[in-house]
Amino acid sequence: MSTAVAKRAWLIRALSVLVLLLVWEGAGRLAASPLAPPASAVLATLGREVASGALPHHVGITLARVAMSFVLAMGAGTALGLAMGWWRAVDLWLDSALLLLLNLPALVLIVLLYVWFGLTEAAAITAVALNKLPTTAVTVREGVRALDGDLLEMGRAYRLGRAATLRHIVLPQLQPYLFAATRSGLSLIWKIVLVVELLGRSDGVGFQIQVYFQLFDVAHILAYALAFILIIQVIEWAALQPLERWARRWRV
Repeated sequence: MSTAVAKRAWLIRALSVLVLLLVWEGAGRLAASPLAPPASAVLATLGREVASGALPHHVGITLARVAMSFVLAMGAGTALGLAMGWWRAVDLWLDSALLLLLNLPALVLIVLLYVWFGLTEAAAITAVALNKLPTTAVTVREGVRALDGDLLEMGRAYRLGRAATLRHIVLPQLQPYLFAATRSGLSLIWKIVLVVELLGRSDGVGFQIQVYFQLFDVAHILAYALAFILIIQVIEWAALQPLERWARRWRV
């Protein structure tokens, strides 16, 4: 991507955010209700929470839970998807369990783990990871099934070992599936983390939202939600997109 195209893309993104804020501000002022605060009120609340240190503290705790859950879910889900895609017997054995996890409501799994193991950090992280794991496994499994057989045959003809085949043939073809699993994982995990915190933790963004829900303080609820959305967006723009461009450089 050229510098001019990149700058134009950033400009369009910035303008779209500005338009959204203006619409939000206008709608909030027309509503004239504390239950529908304008953007300026939410941003002012966000600034006060940052200055007090409360928001960085709770956001940091939630981000740590998101990171741990994400690593567990992506690691286990990718390994499971690779195994199910490569070996038919593994797929037959685990497909029903995967389908069960896919259709089990997140709330039910969270409550069950809290009941079985208590309101602990380990139970919270496990509940979030288990909710994400099946979608990662399914995505990677479909990627393995879509591998180009001719390239695999070429690897065998050149007597590439398993490690070399995985690195040079399999992983480049799986990149779109892995990045799709990563993006969907982040969007899903942080939402589930908030539910986990709301139900059974005494800190984090979800806990704060529960507190302000009881006070009907919509400005604080939106301020905490907006802070986390901004962080996830920064991760997408500053980390995931550059990493994806680097991983796809071989296509150029």
